[in-house]
Amino acid sequence: MQDDHQDKIFTKDFAFIWLANFFIFLGFQMTLPTLPIFVKELGGSDQLVGLIVGIFTFSALLFRPYAGHALETKGRGRVYLFGLLLFIISVGTFGFMTSMVMLFVMRIIQGVGWGFSTTASGTIATDLIPPKRRGEGMGYYGLSGNLALAFGPALGLSLVGVISFKTLFLSSAALGVIALLLSMNIKYKKVAQSPHRTKVARFDVLEKSAINPAIILFFITLTFGGIASFLPLHAVEKGVAGIEMYFIFYAAFLMLSRIFAGKIYDKRGDLYVIPPGVLLVFSAMLLLAWLPNTVTLMVAGSLYGFGFGMIQPALQAWAVDKAEANRKGMANATFFSFFDLGVGIGAIVFGQIAFLFGYKYIYIVSAASAIVALMYYLYLVLSGRRNPRKA
Repeated sequence: MQDDHQDKIFTKDFAFIWLANFFIFLGFQMTLPTLPIFVKELGGSDQLVGLIVGIFTFSALLFRPYAGHALETKGRGRVYLFGLLLFIISVGTFGFMTSMVMLFVMRIIQGVGWGFSTTASGTIATDLIPPKRRGEGMGYYGLSGNLALAFGPALGLSLVGVISFKTLFLSSAALGVIALLLSMNIKYKKVAQSPHRTKVARFDVLEKSAINPAIILFFITLTFGGIASFLPLHAVEKGVAGIEMYFIFYAAFLMLSRIFAGKIYDKRGDLYVIPPGVLLVFSAMLLLAWLPNTVTLMVAGSLYGFGFGMIQPALQAWAVDKAEANRKGMANATFFSFFDLGVGIGAIVFGQIAFLFGYKYIYIVSAASAIVALMYYLYLVLSGRRNPRKA
């Protein structure tokens, strides 16, 4: 009975972090497709859309290492609370912005809050999940963000034609407040102290055990930068209705894949989930470049969701599996830093590509990025440098 209890994933604390993550992601996802429209309404160009989206991820990237260190020194709860507060304050002020400069500043603050809160929540979930079921558990944990994705973008796009942007962003901030209240009910595990622990080095910003899966993630999330920033605008240019359906199908198939992909990772290893997932992402990008109708949009969303749902939990479990107990926070920080870097670079570079060549070429380049991710993974396999959990 004791072993059964120790191997249990669905505890009360896991439920609280799951729900808190759902609400903060729901608030974030409501702004994901609507913020570019808001920027356009304020008179911004495609390049400015990319910059506004990109600076958020770069600020999150810059502060994730600090979040990782703070998780090991200040405790999980304080770091999570700090990140949630910054997110709530920044998103709540978006609708009051009439200047691009001030919106730019608040996006930086939002990025800092997002960097701290998501690094903390991922680490808290890692603490709560039994090590032997980490792939499965991270898949279930990821469903909280996926479920938010199923409703958030479609809800935001539906509301933006009915309510003001100010009300929309305040509603998103209110969801962050719910996440904060839920976080106060979690019993956080104490940080594991290494007997040889020394003062943190000033430039200790990466966990080496997480670098290889994080590099693969980087090339995958480059594709996400193009979707988050420009897919609604691309669909309008193509005359394709039903952009909400892309996000619904994406989220539905993301959730479907995560139900079993984590179990496959735990039992068989990454080789059975990462290559198939990358090929599905590649196929989705080619369909988005083509995009003749709404059906293609839905198929692309399904393929991308299924593929990304296979890849992300496997890569995150890989990233934290080999880290020392007192480096789990840094492993998650490293992992999400590369996530942010991919989205941020993608948004900024694709903004320039959209300006020079058109939206279609965003997704052609994204398809090439997925192939680079697969090639790097195969290089690790063939060179014997792949070091996640063995099959």
